[in-house]
Amino acid sequence: MENLLGLLRLRVRRGINLAIRDTRSSDPYVVVTMAGQKLKTRVINDTCNPEWNDELTLSITDINVPINLAVYDSDTFTTDDKMGEAEIDIRPYVECLRMGLENLPTGTVITRVQPSRTNCLSDESCCVWDNGRILQDMFLRLRNVECGEIEVQIEWINPPGCKGVF
Repeated sequence: MENLLGLLRLRVRRGINLAIRDTRSSDPYVVVTMAGQKLKTRVINDTCNPEWNDELTLSITDINVPINLAVYDSDTFTTDDKMGEAEIDIRPYVECLRMGLENLPTGTVITRVQPSRTNCLSDESCCVWDNGRILQDMFLRLRNVECGEIEVQIEWINPPGCKGVF
């Protein structure tokens, strides 16, 4: 763990208008992968608009490695169906952390990240000061699927003994 920069808490909040993969709905869950790590949300049955609100924690050793999210439909007797994927680039967020900001009013927008062809954002994403921490909320448009978005939030955690990003 000597190369550990810190931890990233990823809150997978909800899915919006996800693709139908069963008769009239889906049983979605999200698989998060990054640099050999693999985490998974719980399955929410019979909905295309799931509310997960699951918190997953990733160990960060390289800020240039993207976080990959893949949404699946859970099936009992067949292979789970893929419902799209998205990618998170944490570099804009880390740039905010490196500013070394302190004592800002809660709700202060530090930076805005615009949707582009090089990211999966479906709307502007802001890094916001919230009671001594920096949070970034994102709506990610799923790729390789007919429809769907995922709402997530990231937050940096500096455990004792980590290198940090400063």
